[in-house]
Amino acid sequence: MVEYVKKLTVKPYSAEEEEGVIQREFESLLRVARPTIKPGDAKKIRAAFELSKDAHREMRRRSGEPYILHPIAVAKIVVQEIGLGATSIIAALLHDVVEDTSVTLEDITKKIGPETAKLIDGLTKISSFTDNVSVLSAQAENLKKVLLTLSDDIRVILIKIADRLHNLRTLKSMPEAKQFKISSETLYIYAPLAHRLGLYAIKSELEDLCLKYTARESYIEISDKLAETKKQRNKYISEFIRPLKLKLEERGLTNFEIYGRPKTIYSIWNKIHNKQVAFDEIYDLFAIRIILDTSLEDEKAECWKAYSIITDCYKPNPQRLRDWISTPKSNGYESLHLTVMGPKGKWVEVQIRTKRMDEIAEKGYAAHWKYKAGADAQSALDEWLAKVREFLSSPSANALDFMTDFKHNLYETELYCFTPKGDIRTLPAGATILDFAFDIHTGLGCSCIGAKINGKLYAISHKLSNGDQIEILTSKKQKPHEDWLNFTITSKARTKIKSMLKEEKRLVAEDGKEILIRKLKSLKQDYSKTLVEELASYFKMQDSMTFLYNVATKQFDVNELKNLTFQAGHILLPATTHADKKAGARPEEGYKNLPEIPDNRANELFIFNDLADKVDYTIATCCQPVAGDSVFGFLTINQGIKIHRLDCPNAPDLFKKYSYRIVNIKWGSKSPVSFLTGLRITGIDDVGLIQRLTVVISDKLRINMRSLAFDTTDGVFEGNISVYVKDIEQIEDLISHIKEIDGVYDVKRYDAM
Repeated sequence: MVEYVKKLTVKPYSAEEEEGVIQREFESLLRVARPTIKPGDAKKIRAAFELSKDAHREMRRRSGEPYILHPIAVAKIVVQEIGLGATSIIAALLHDVVEDTSVTLEDITKKIGPETAKLIDGLTKISSFTDNVSVLSAQAENLKKVLLTLSDDIRVILIKIADRLHNLRTLKSMPEAKQFKISSETLYIYAPLAHRLGLYAIKSELEDLCLKYTARESYIEISDKLAETKKQRNKYISEFIRPLKLKLEERGLTNFEIYGRPKTIYSIWNKIHNKQVAFDEIYDLFAIRIILDTSLEDEKAECWKAYSIITDCYKPNPQRLRDWISTPKSNGYESLHLTVMGPKGKWVEVQIRTKRMDEIAEKGYAAHWKYKAGADAQSALDEWLAKVREFLSSPSANALDFMTDFKHNLYETELYCFTPKGDIRTLPAGATILDFAFDIHTGLGCSCIGAKINGKLYAISHKLSNGDQIEILTSKKQKPHEDWLNFTITSKARTKIKSMLKEEKRLVAEDGKEILIRKLKSLKQDYSKTLVEELASYFKMQDSMTFLYNVATKQFDVNELKNLTFQAGHILLPATTHADKKAGARPEEGYKNLPEIPDNRANELFIFNDLADKVDYTIATCCQPVAGDSVFGFLTINQGIKIHRLDCPNAPDLFKKYSYRIVNIKWGSKSPVSFLTGLRITGIDDVGLIQRLTVVISDKLRINMRSLAFDTTDGVFEGNISVYVKDIEQIEDLISHIKEIDGVYDVKRYDAM
């Protein structure tokens, strides 16, 4: 990736040492690849390596390392962690040469072959855009191009994920704002995509690495606590496994592995964040995994036999049984999950699977193809890919809509429904009757007016439940409506609805075109496509079709055109003001009055130093940053630079959609203002507690309070206090003092409004 390339004068080692490192890494790649490649492939891989090394010879990563080490590392991930073969290794070695060097696709076709060139074409970014295309559109176009290769070769996506994984593993050398942007993008699309393709190990690592850069303090805190409790956790796992192992062997299951597996840092953080619980309150910090070595024919029977043995040892929770053996997930995942009551009254999750199932779970799609020869029927993963290919073949208005709709294909939670004939259909959780109808057939979806579910009549917006048997009701008079987009979530349904609405809008717009032609004629102006685009932009409409549609439906009064001045077939606009030319302004309509940033600024702006006198700024109310927090600036239209915390809930969206408006911000040495922040306090209710709190805050630390609210339930209190502080150090000092008060159990910062 070009953003990782930097020409440095300082090298971490000499030319001889550098060459030695490169050769050792390449030989390591060949050793790893040897079991999976055919005779003669090593020669092709070496040729690709030499071509890549020569092309990247003068290029370095930000760390100072030779750039060639990156494609070697990506190739190693491709073969070792995903399980792909020689062609993918070659494509991984060459994945950046077309984008970053003078080597062309034609060169690769001649020297390596057309199959590899096709893979690299899918991996190569779209490098040039017109001025009026936003950065987000560029990113979306790039991802769209990559995803479209699913129609031909899924290896492109797998190599792209490997590329992103290595970039995240080496993200430390990038600037903080860049780390956050890349991590946010990864969480948005790459981690869910890895999950959907069954790459659980990679998906988990991607999420953990992203958390390290998007919520660094939380990551370190959870990581430290996991390390502190490791000895205690291992002791409990041994205690849990010991009787289970004996029982399994007694009942004839001798070829198996059993071990404890800790939950990922990201999944723990997610639970803390979503359920508002402390680390100490999370009891499922690990799961027990049993892997059986058995034949394909005996897999189900052996797994259920293991289930029976486990439930003889420990009492199961009947609400927590998950059978993904009888009905695999749409990414090919197969396993039997149950939760049992272990020693000391702790709930423990147990996962039962075979060696084949485990390899598919860890290596995903590549392992699925390895075992496909033994499967009689099309797998769930094949069915999902067929749906994706159908979606990708449908026309989409623009790349942003494409990416938004594709995101719906990456839902983790699924439900299973049945047709009247008993055929099973897999849909994302939250799917409605209309999603089900479109899943079966486009014509059925377009004419759907409702459904009978288990014999009872429901509207098209009704959300489905697991096990529903659905009979779709239709009418020839029915046609898609715009409000259908409010209660459909599958990409197939949404894409088809948008396509039909667009066609209907186009037909209406043709009538608008006739009306506009007549009006322009009365104003002695000729109709042209360019003029319509100018009118749409001037009246702040999405595009020319929307403008013509609004003309036809009388949402726009064509008499307003009398107020305009035309010259040579164009609208004559007022002279551009000085404010329009300010640094930071964008060519898009609506971004002409962004705050002026001093031309002599460095890469970072410092709050409370010279910035305050030259640029307007405001503190974001969504995250309430305090001096000392990791922050970034966001260029607004009329509120100057808005300062957000890097862990602001809106930050991923801002980085993803408006990266061109992000400014690197650092706090100055002194803060002349106070910041509003909040503390949430929990503990055991006691007489005089509030008095002790106010003494600490107001008298001892001399901190001003804006508000204080407490509530008590069954002897346990929860209180919110809004205070004004100077910086992050004062918050930490305040939290430390409050925790020392008798009866206080926990103190956490929150965003006071």
